[in-house]
Amino acid sequence: MSARGTCVPAPLRRLWPGGRQIGAAASAALLAPFFALLLIVFLYPLLSLLSSSFLEPQPTLANYRRVFDNPVYLRVMLRTGWISLLTTLLALVLGFPIAYMMTKIKGMAAVLLTACVLLPLWSSVLVRTAAWIVLLRRDGLVNDALQWLGLTRRPLTLLYTEGAVVLAMAHVLLPFLILPIYSALKNIPEDCLRAAAMLGANRRRTFFEVLLPLSRAGVCSGCLMVFLPALGFFVTPALIGSPQQLMIATLVSQQVREMLDWPFAAALVGVLMLAVAALALVFNKAVSFNRLIGGGA
Repeated sequence: MSARGTCVPAPLRRLWPGGRQIGAAASAALLAPFFALLLIVFLYPLLSLLSSSFLEPQPTLANYRRVFDNPVYLRVMLRTGWISLLTTLLALVLGFPIAYMMTKIKGMAAVLLTACVLLPLWSSVLVRTAAWIVLLRRDGLVNDALQWLGLTRRPLTLLYTEGAVVLAMAHVLLPFLILPIYSALKNIPEDCLRAAAMLGANRRRTFFEVLLPLSRAGVCSGCLMVFLPALGFFVTPALIGSPQQLMIATLVSQQVREMLDWPFAAALVGVLMLAVAALALVFNKAVSFNRLIGGGA
């Protein structure tokens, strides 16, 4: 292989059918359409939007000061972080046992459980959110079941509450947490668990001192894949929440569609992007990037 070919990074080196490796120029040519599409449909519109937040027409930070000076907008940002955190915790509580069961069961039961995890990804977020509206409304299935069991005398207000928003968002994002945890648990050698049992560790101690530490990469990556999208969630909070559960994505939509204040909406987007970038760096410190992506133990 030529010296030029040896300079190609390992992830970019591929073999032709004849056994020759693709050079740097060929790799760049193959990747060019992707990067061109990324530049045209994502980076350029995003940079144009962000530039409008501090260029109107002279450079100014007034829109960003407005975000932090007004207590209403600060409450919206804090509420967004709080709801996203609750969504992540609920998804973790629900998702970890499912991921663990996926590593233990075999046969048709494993196929059915995997299908239950993956099939929701084939339906739109709007459909799944509408299903929660049917379940949680005053004459819905949940209220009917509670009254039939004698737990309540009258329908409860379950819809348009913070709990409904958290529950629906956790349901929508749950597969993105289960799959990385499943990958991490699947890569844990059975010898580690058997060794812990032979050394006298009970199930609780084995879980907290062996299983959980070895699955940290999958847990961290799954929480990251739930928390960050939850920060920018729009459809579910808009349909199930109330003005008391206003989140930053809904606020951006209001500023664009109703107030026609594009510079301030762009400032809100900029603040959200900075928060996402900061959180991603924190997670990257906790788990190395290659393990974060792979979800390995």
